[in-house]
Amino acid sequence: MASYTKSEAREWARERLVGAVNCTIPSFTNDLTRLNEKGIRHDISLAKEHGFLGSLAVSEVNITLPEYLQFLEIAADEAKSDMVIVHHASWSTLEQNIAAVKGAEAAGAELVLLAYPPNFYPESEQEIYDYTKAVCDATNLAVILFPMFLWGFSTRIHPSDIPARLIRRLLDDVPNIAVIKAEGGFPSIMGIVECHRLFGEEVVISCPIEGELLPLGQLIPLQLSATSDHEFWGPTIPAAMRLLAEGRFDDVTDLYWKMHPARKAKSAVSQQLNGGHFIDRQLWKFQGWLRGYNGGPLRLPTQKIHDPQMNQLRKGLIDSGFEPSMDPFRDFFVGRNPA
Repeated sequence: MASYTKSEAREWARERLVGAVNCTIPSFTNDLTRLNEKGIRHDISLAKEHGFLGSLAVSEVNITLPEYLQFLEIAADEAKSDMVIVHHASWSTLEQNIAAVKGAEAAGAELVLLAYPPNFYPESEQEIYDYTKAVCDATNLAVILFPMFLWGFSTRIHPSDIPARLIRRLLDDVPNIAVIKAEGGFPSIMGIVECHRLFGEEVVISCPIEGELLPLGQLIPLQLSATSDHEFWGPTIPAAMRLLAEGRFDDVTDLYWKMHPARKAKSAVSQQLNGGHFIDRQLWKFQGWLRGYNGGPLRLPTQKIHDPQMNQLRKGLIDSGFEPSMDPFRDFFVGRNPA
């Protein structure tokens, strides 16, 4: 049960959502028949240790809704009041998403990341408005609105994916939209600049891309970086958020350049593996494993990651002065807490 009412969602977000939110991908037993509770708890516990304010419980893997809600319950129980568990509203239909968000609220999620299904093909702003409002109306939880190229809106609707005039309508009519994950027009920074300028006084503006966060955070106030595969960086992004909040921009700049070899390796691997307008969760799970997270097997259908990409990511971290796991790659496919 959320600690705020629907009408208090924006106030809660402004006060509570200060820092960085990583991603937790479900862990499964080695026979892939059920969830691996120990692995899930390990990942949430380590995220707390690394200083994350919350974690997105990723749903874009081969998982049933009952299993996913169990995953949320485990994550919320391990998080206690120390972390915000974010529901990933990424299911196949509007009806499934409404059922999922209701279940997520009961399971202990406190925040929702709103995605759009792969078969959702809006041809007008009104259709995006209707879908978004329907999901938000179904929950009392605060919602993250997510303009992003992955939805395929830019060619039919607007180059910014969800145009400012539509965001304006949604903010006026949907009180529990409390955050904008501003990736509209990615990889352009205009989406976040526009959202900050037009809506930054009303809702929290999140900058999830660390390569933009560290420079832009020196120019505009950015209290939140959510949600992203920040686990690749271990405790670095929460630390960077604290430096930004303290105005220690020289230290932030030094950190940015320290990270650059790993950033370039991560970008190159992502370009190789993130096909079909779909994030490679196997890749993200491996990135986390390099920094001590559980890893472990995922069910088919899943993307694959091979030795050249794994070596490239590990070398990038080493070149940046980090200390990634040097365990054999085969151990990633088993996980740190096999069950």
